[in-house]
Amino acid sequence: MALKQKGSAATAAPDTNKRRRVGFAGIDAGIEANECMKVFLARNPDDVCSVNNTSIEPFDLNHFFGEDGKIYGYTNLKINVWISAISFHAYAEISFQETSDGGKGITDLKPVLQSIFGENLVEKDEFLETFSKECQYISDVVTNGNPIKHDVSDEGDLDVEIVRVELQGAPAFLYSRLVSLVLLLVEGSTPIDITEHGWEMLLVVKKGTLGASTSKFQLLGFAAVHHFYHYPESTRLRISQILVLPPYQGEGHGRRLLEAINSIAQSENIYDVTIEDPSDYLQYVRTSIDCLRLLTFDPIKPALDAMVLSLMETNLSKRTRSLVMVPPADLVETVRLMLKINKKQFLRCWEILIYLRLDAEDRKCIDNFRACIYDRTKGELLGGASGTNGKRLVQVASSFDEETSFAVYWTKESGDADDQTVEQEPEDLKTQEEQLNELVDTQMQEIVDVAKNVTTRGKDKLTSIVA
Repeated sequence: MALKQKGSAATAAPDTNKRRRVGFAGIDAGIEANECMKVFLARNPDDVCSVNNTSIEPFDLNHFFGEDGKIYGYTNLKINVWISAISFHAYAEISFQETSDGGKGITDLKPVLQSIFGENLVEKDEFLETFSKECQYISDVVTNGNPIKHDVSDEGDLDVEIVRVELQGAPAFLYSRLVSLVLLLVEGSTPIDITEHGWEMLLVVKKGTLGASTSKFQLLGFAAVHHFYHYPESTRLRISQILVLPPYQGEGHGRRLLEAINSIAQSENIYDVTIEDPSDYLQYVRTSIDCLRLLTFDPIKPALDAMVLSLMETNLSKRTRSLVMVPPADLVETVRLMLKINKKQFLRCWEILIYLRLDAEDRKCIDNFRACIYDRTKGELLGGASGTNGKRLVQVASSFDEETSFAVYWTKESGDADDQTVEQEPEDLKTQEEQLNELVDTQMQEIVDVAKNVTTRGKDKLTSIVA
C-alpha cells in the first residue's frame, strides 16, 4: 500500500513579519468512500497504476468506513486499488494533498483496507511480481478439480468449462483470496466458514493465456455451494455465493453455473436445490432457467391445461370465493423428485408458465390471472383470502399506549367468516389496499419480465407445451 502526499518540496518557512490570524476552523464534513475510492481488475502488470482501465463498481464502499461511511482528515484524497486477475492479490495507492484534524480526527485508512483485502493486500513490488510468480495459480487449482459435463441451452464458448473442487487445501486458499471481491460486489455478503464440512466450489474458467502471463486458465467466476443433511438419508444443495467477475458479466457464465449445479443435483439424486438470499437478478436468471426446464417436462402439461382452462372460463370479477392457482401436491413432489426444484421455486415458476399460456390480448384472462396473484399475495400478508385466517384483533385497555395495545386470538373455524374480520377505519383500508395493489403490480411485472426472457430463449420449447 503506497501513500503519496502531494505538495511542494520547497515549502517556505513561515514569515515572522506577517500577523497571525485567529479564527474558528470549519468542522470537517468528511468525504464518502464512494467518491474517492476506485477498484480496478489488473490482467497484467501494465494495467497497474493505469486509471485508463474501466473500474469495477462495488455496490457500496461507504459501509466499510464507520457508521456514517465517511473518511475524515484528508484534502483531495484518492484511493486506487488494483486486484490481480492472476493471483487475486491487491495493491492500494493512496494520495492526498494534506491531512488535518477538522474535529472528527484523521481516518486511519490502512486497517479499513486490510479488513476488506486481508493478507492479500501487498506492496507494489510484491504485487507486480505475482503476475509472473503465480501465473499458474488458477491452473494448479483447476488441474486437481473435476470438469462438469452438463446440458446447456446453447453451445457458448467451447473454451469455457466448469470445474468442481472441494473447498479444502488449494481451493480453500483460492476462496480466501476471492472473499474481498465477494465483499465488494455482493450486497450483504459475509465470508463462508470453509472449515465446516460439505463445502465445494464450481469454477468457471477459460482456457488460454491471460495478458503477458503463461497461465493455462483464467478464472471468470465461481459459485460456493454447501451439501447439508436432509432427513432421513438425503442431502440438500444450497447455493451460498455466486459471482461472475465484472469483465466477464453478461456472457452467460452465471447461467452456466446454475445449469451445472442443477446437473449435479439430478445426477447425484440430491433432495433439492435452494439459494441463500438471492439478489433480484440472480432470482430472475434462476427462474428463467427453471421455467425453460419445466416447459419440456411432460408431467406438468395436464395440470397446466386445466388451470389455464379455468382462467379462461371463470369470471373472477363476480366471484364469491378465490380461484386457487396452485398445482396439485403430487405434481409439486414430482417436480422436486425429477428436476430438484424446491416447492417455493416451483410455485414461482408455475405462475409464469400459466401466464405464458394466456393470450395477452384477452383482458378477462389477464384480469383473472391478476386476481389470483392478488388473492395469493393478500393471503400471504394477511393470513388468507378472507383477510385474517380466523384471527381477530381487538383493542384492550392499557395505561401504556391505547393505540399500540391489542390482543390477537383465533376463532373457531365454524361460523360466519364475515364475523371474524377485523374492523378497520376506511382510511386504513384504503391505504392497505393501495399498498397491496402496488405489491401485486410489482409481482406482475416480474412475471412478465421472466416470461419475455423465456419466450425469447425457448420458442421451440414453448411451442411444444402449447401443442
